[in-house]
Amino acid sequence: MSLPGISLFLKFFQPIFRGKDPQSGTQPRPHLAPPHLVRSLPSPWLRGGCCESPTAPTVAVRAPGQKQTDTAPAVDSDPARMPPTQAESVIRSIIREIGQECAAHGEIVSETLIAFMVKAVVLDPSNGFNMDRTLMKSDVQNLVKLCMTRLLDTKNPSLDTIKMQVYFDMNYTNRVEFLEEHHRVLESRLGSVTREITDNRACAKEELESLYRKIISYVLLRSGLGSPTDIKTVREVTAALQSIFPQAELGTFLTLSKKDKERQLKELTMIVTGIRLFNRDCGKGGEGIDDLPAVLHVAIPATMQHIDYQLETARSQVYRYTAILEKAANDPHMRAELQPYMLKEALYNIRQYEVFLQIILSDIITGAQEVEMMTKQLGAHLEQLKMTIKSKTAVPTSQVFPIFIALSTLWTSLQDETIVVGVLSNLFTHIQPFLGAHELYFPERAMQRHLNGATVKTDVCRMKEHMEDRVNVADFRKLEWLFPETTANFDKLLIQYRGFCAYTFAATDGLLLPGNPAIGILKYKEKYYTFNSKDAAYSFAENPEHYIDIVREKAKKNTELIQLLELHQQFETLIPYSQMRDADKHYIKPITKCESSTQTDTHILPPTIVRSYEWNEWELRRKAIKLANLHQKVTHSVQTDLSHLRRENCSQVYPPKDTSTQSMREDSTGVPRPQIYLAGLRGGKSEITDEVKVNLTRAVDET
Repeated sequence: MSLPGISLFLKFFQPIFRGKDPQSGTQPRPHLAPPHLVRSLPSPWLRGGCCESPTAPTVAVRAPGQKQTDTAPAVDSDPARMPPTQAESVIRSIIREIGQECAAHGEIVSETLIAFMVKAVVLDPSNGFNMDRTLMKSDVQNLVKLCMTRLLDTKNPSLDTIKMQVYFDMNYTNRVEFLEEHHRVLESRLGSVTREITDNRACAKEELESLYRKIISYVLLRSGLGSPTDIKTVREVTAALQSIFPQAELGTFLTLSKKDKERQLKELTMIVTGIRLFNRDCGKGGEGIDDLPAVLHVAIPATMQHIDYQLETARSQVYRYTAILEKAANDPHMRAELQPYMLKEALYNIRQYEVFLQIILSDIITGAQEVEMMTKQLGAHLEQLKMTIKSKTAVPTSQVFPIFIALSTLWTSLQDETIVVGVLSNLFTHIQPFLGAHELYFPERAMQRHLNGATVKTDVCRMKEHMEDRVNVADFRKLEWLFPETTANFDKLLIQYRGFCAYTFAATDGLLLPGNPAIGILKYKEKYYTFNSKDAAYSFAENPEHYIDIVREKAKKNTELIQLLELHQQFETLIPYSQMRDADKHYIKPITKCESSTQTDTHILPPTIVRSYEWNEWELRRKAIKLANLHQKVTHSVQTDLSHLRRENCSQVYPPKDTSTQSMREDSTGVPRPQIYLAGLRGGKSEITDEVKVNLTRAVDET
């Protein structure tokens, strides 16, 4: 029997590991939601398996103890010409056969884990699967046998790590996506109740009363504050709803469009919820409403404390494993007795557990900050309502309705945080059983015996040892090194291998030691590497490709390293769903800093800006009207002794000159004195008087 080639075989496995439906190619939604939310998501992918086709042909599926029969269809031996549907059927049949064999041995394994294990077995070069030839029946039997061997080895730390990774990837999503999914599920569950209200055409009195009761049930279900079967809660909600939406307004409600009805139902729910929360704060109601702020203020610190304790315990175990491996590297006798490969697998297991705990703890810390902020806002809104209402019998709706809606929104956010904390706590609890192999293979007494004479160092201590030992950039002309003082986003760079030293991992056959960014970050082919010492950095920089290949080959043998060291770009068919959502983080580029200066001439060209230019037509009209009105105005001005000093004036005058003239000679003249004699003025004997005038003035020339 001829089956698809291995390259095509891996191609059809690719959607499985990327979390996609191989038929539709759509992305499934991880079932992080609680069980009552999961039930509304019927996709078989949410149960951790592939979609099965009832008519798909099968390959060699047999019960234990039966003779194997060849039931596979005749398939073209050329993998490139093989129909995709047949190849998918062959792959699914292989997964089903492995699952049945595991079940026969008493081990129930999910199809997702089987698919991951099949990929891991094919990638391991020691298993001898040739990527360039057709997959034959004997290859399938060998593949099934190898997968069975690894899946039934339940006490293997490597298998526990893979199970932990698969479980975490299928059950974890970030806060934003989880809340979007949660709200979508709630909307879908309320869809039938909403349609009964919006599509109702009630006319009779009994029908209107029934519609009003449905609205009350809708308000209770949507708010999540109490049960619709609790009489006290229903009465409280009815009283609050009648105060803002009496039954007499149902006629107006029925005339609205469907969208307007849905919008009004949501607004009524928020206002009623705000009223109930205010009454609860005043001690006059709030039946069935839990004190969410108090619950969260107790639950979040307790969960954080528990996770912190487990995180410190895991780190302590990591430090001891690392110390023993370092000691065994220099002691051949101890190395033969200890089986270092098993201890390294245990180290990978506890390191992966540490990473997952850090992710969960980070989300819980974010939730704690959100809860603290929302609690303050909730108290402020309640105080504002008390100041607005006081002892008034009637208050304008425009003043209180927005506050009621804000109260409802904050309370809904607190409900969301309660669900998130519960789900994260549940996830934390369910990944703990994947650490069972440690006590079995490495009991405390044996650990203490191997630790005699060994120095246990923490990650922080290892970094402090080489804090001042930095790379000299002048030693590398063709490589770029980044440092905190030269890179603005130094802390945001995506370090390869999750920050572990690449050289130490390759040189010691898989020992994980944290890198120290202060030594210097090597930028090689747009990727960034850190090292635990200066010597390690220099050794890696001499031949980066050599050590990168060693890490890649090591990851093929220990598939759990692909996710632990974030090698998904090198093994694209094993990209987990959580990593696909954060794919953009792989392209953060460093923002380097340097001292530089520039000099330009001031006002190279004369300014050509016309300040009086105006493009607005209405502004031009306004100016025209203003100028037209000025023609009808008379301007008066008055100048005072103070106002004339406010204006700068200037004038030009000729300054006075001191001058004198000189005549040729000095001379003088004397004018004769006039002498005139008048005779006969006194009169005489006769009646007529004769006057005689005699001029006795001398001539000028006689003087």
